[in-house]
Amino acid sequence: MARLQGDLSRVQGQFAASKELSEVQDIIAGRLLAAQQELSEEMRRLQKEQQEAYRRPPDAPVGGIPVDSEYIIFVIDTSGSMQRFAWHAVRRKMDEILNAYPRVKGLQIMNDEGVYMFGHYAGKWIPDTPARRQAIRERLSSWNVFSNSSPVEGIEAAIKTFWSADRKISIYVLGDEFTGDSIDEVLEAVDRLNRRDASGQRKVRIHGIGFPTLFSQSQFPEHTGTRFSMLMRLLCERNGGAFVGLSSTD
Repeated sequence: MARLQGDLSRVQGQFAASKELSEVQDIIAGRLLAAQQELSEEMRRLQKEQQEAYRRPPDAPVGGIPVDSEYIIFVIDTSGSMQRFAWHAVRRKMDEILNAYPRVKGLQIMNDEGVYMFGHYAGKWIPDTPARRQAIRERLSSWNVFSNSSPVEGIEAAIKTFWSADRKISIYVLGDEFTGDSIDEVLEAVDRLNRRDASGQRKVRIHGIGFPTLFSQSQFPEHTGTRFSMLMRLLCERNGGAFVGLSSTD
């Protein structure tokens, strides 16, 4: 009897402790739930503030390249080295650039000699429509005209023909070589053509994409590829753009 009474007392004590522990656990669980709800509300508030603070403005750069222009001109090196070693990459980069501008007021495509892709649009803006963009892609697949492997003539022709004080224009230069005599002369010539406005900004941005065709082809003089990179880096820096040198054409 005494032994059983002791066992009963022990069990009752464990039950009381267990019941008290359960009540404490319920209190803690309730407090955690309340804290979690408060935290969720705080997180939602912070998320809203972050979205408002970091909302991407329409003219913010994509991958470091400003996309605030209303008119786009492509100046593409159509030389043999580009055709043989980089043309698939050129077509891919053209798609990527066009996709970054869902809609613009006008497009134009010429080669680095200033020869227009579509002769009937020479000196005029190509309207930006889905059908015209598709025509550009299709024409690019077989476009093959003479090039002297220097973007200078195309850049100068684009600025001379289309520069306007009331337009935001971007020129995208896609190439692999600069075979001209002087980088400084090109910079000075473009400075004269692409004049600054009252706020000190230039109306035409110049961007560049360099394709490393010559760095992997030992039969070509590497220095022309290096000089292209040097020229485009300086041109882009002085004309509000960005230069991207690709490490591979794959």
